Amino acid sequence: MPSPPSLLSAEIALPQAQWSTLFALLAALAAGLIIGLERGWQDRDLAAGSRVAGLRTFALLGLLGGVLGALASSAGPWPLAAGLLGSAMVAARGYRESVRASGSLSATSAIAQVLTVALGALAALGMPVVAVACAVLAAVLLDLRSTLHRWLQLIRRSELDAALQMLVLSVVVLPLLPDAGYGGFSALNPYRLWWAVVLVAGLSLCGHIAMRVAGAQHGALWTGLLGGLASSTAATLAIARKLRAQDMPLQPGLAGALAACAVMFCRIGVIVLALAPSLGLRLLAPLLSAAVVLLIAAALHWRRRDRADAGVAIVQGRPFDLAVALGFGLYLGITTVLLELGQRWFGYSALHAVALLAGLADVDAITVSLARMQGAGAVPGGVAATAIGLAVLSNMAAKATMAWTTAGPAFGRPIAIAYAGALLAGGMVLAAAAGWH
Repeated sequence: MPSPPSLLSAEIALPQAQWSTLFALLAALAAGLIIGLERGWQDRDLAAGSRVAGLRTFALLGLLGGVLGALASSAGPWPLAAGLLGSAMVAARGYRESVRASGSLSATSAIAQVLTVALGALAALGMPVVAVACAVLAAVLLDLRSTLHRWLQLIRRSELDAALQMLVLSVVVLPLLPDAGYGGFSALNPYRLWWAVVLVAGLSLCGHIAMRVAGAQHGALWTGLLGGLASSTAATLAIARKLRAQDMPLQPGLAGALAACAVMFCRIGVIVLALAPSLGLRLLAPLLSAAVVLLIAAALHWRRRDRADAGVAIVQGRPFDLAVALGFGLYLGITTVLLELGQRWFGYSALHAVALLAGLADVDAITVSLARMQGAGAVPGGVAATAIGLAVLSNMAAKATMAWTTAGPAFGRPIAIAYAGALLAGGMVLAAAAGWH
């Protein structure tokens, strides 16, 4: 005979189980009410009895799914399977009658009915929060019918192809690549190289979307400002490609590319300040002065846009060129190998040579390395500052060359002149600060 404490425990456990079941059924009912609210509102103008399923029907379908899900623990999965099949048959019958009455071939409400039963069962099977959240998402998706259809009308075939290619690059291929070094010096990392390809393609696609939404001129500026946060090299390449294809006006493109480089200087300052505050304070004035020069040049080109680009017909081409993105990844891989060779040949004592090589592909990696070394006391502040300056110099030279060869002298020459002015201003401030110290 069980002792009194065990009897008390059994008496308490049973109501707790009932409360859990009741909560799950309420969640199932709520899921049906949420979807039914949206479906009922869509058919609110129909006469009573002419709707296949309204607010009450969807609420009952959700509750039905909850009851069937609760029975699964004792009766097995067959009642739930039979309930789903039966609700699908009822929905199909209602869909057939709706087509006869209205001529509409939309099966959205029929699918929503089956989904409501499934969400009710999901709530009873131990995931009530997930079920209600899915019901909210389904209701939002149903409510966005007009907006989504309008977006589909605006999307071009080339944009759909580009979006699908972008998903293949980033969601299918990228996760499959190993994040490890290969080659004689373990210098080639497939994951990081492909990530650069995804970055270039993504920035180009974002720039295309920005031009579609904000117009060609404002889209170019936003491409530079936002792209500079990730990679000014990739942003410059994306803008240059648009200019070569005549998908972007020249002056806004120049403004966007120069703004991207200005953002790069600000990004370097934030990185160095975070890793080595003393070095960051030393470089703050030179970096800001270079950024200001570039922003002034960008503003001048932006002011010329109305006169220089008035009446320019913008041809909307492909959102991004996969060959250009792959070429950028190949360029980055070659430069990475050259960097490893430079480190092997010169050693870490020749930081200036290594910085020049590293800056050709990416200025962030060498900046982080030098800032950490200086913060640990392994490198004097002056040596680290000069090495970062050389990395920036080689990076800007590579970008100017890329801009010139991709979009021609009309784009490359102003970029080179503005870069030279920014480097001159930053170098003068850095030299003055070194002389002061």
